[in-house]
Amino acid sequence: MLCVIGTIPDSAFPLVVGPVQMDRYRLIVSGRAVPLNRGTPALLGAVLAAGAFLSLPPVEAWLVGDIGRGDGSRSLYAHLETHLAKSSPTVVVFHYLQPDVDWHNRVLFALEELQPRPVTIADAGFMYAAKMSGQAQSYDLFTPDVGELAFLADENAPHPFYTRGFILHQEENVPRLIARAYEHDNAARWLLVKGRADHLAGPEGVMETVTAPSVAAMEAIGGTGDTLTGLVAALTATGMPVEKAAPLAARVNRLAGQMAAPTPATQVGEIIGKIPEALEQLLRAHE
Repeated sequence: MLCVIGTIPDSAFPLVVGPVQMDRYRLIVSGRAVPLNRGTPALLGAVLAAGAFLSLPPVEAWLVGDIGRGDGSRSLYAHLETHLAKSSPTVVVFHYLQPDVDWHNRVLFALEELQPRPVTIADAGFMYAAKMSGQAQSYDLFTPDVGELAFLADENAPHPFYTRGFILHQEENVPRLIARAYEHDNAARWLLVKGRADHLAGPEGVMETVTAPSVAAMEAIGGTGDTLTGLVAALTATGMPVEKAAPLAARVNRLAGQMAAPTPATQVGEIIGKIPEALEQLLRAHE
């Protein structure tokens, strides 16, 4: 099972756990419709779109509404602490949750009870919590953008708001930021750094860089980083090693964007709709 854990920006959205389906530009989870926009819905949309071409295990969503106050996130953390060890996921993706070190650690302890241990991917708020807790090395993959990488690289910053200014989060500094993150044990086993160029890195440094196709309009479309994380999760759920899934996901995400012929007004759902075709083209090319 591929388990995606995250939040919906709607304070009235209850905690739901269950299979997820996609109906054009919306997701259906436990009978509730969720617009297919940025954030966890975009990540889930990319997973399901990939499933139109890949043979995926069942996909389950663990979602709750949270508009930044943290109350929804805390309820989901509590549910995870109690129920995660009773499930049997092969891949777990932690996404937008308000960072909370104590709750993160409780969830991590529950996760470590799972046998066999699933592949663990963290992005956004949960990645922050993993770093803040000193437990970054417990994860298989982080998927930061360059600004988030700067936080990982700052060994003294207790929260992203306090990343020191001299640790510049510019594209040309990515290799140095990666090195700092690993030097201070603030990175997962693998990093997929998202940006104008996408970098796969490990403790040894940058292993692979993906720059093509380059679609400038994608920079203005919210959710394309979330779709990239979803694609890595989907490919990993097929049994592909993380270090192979990450650069392939970057290429698929870029190609899907190119196929959508985007403008700054394009919605992420239009790019998600091109994922099956992009996957087929790239995987066929490598046969």
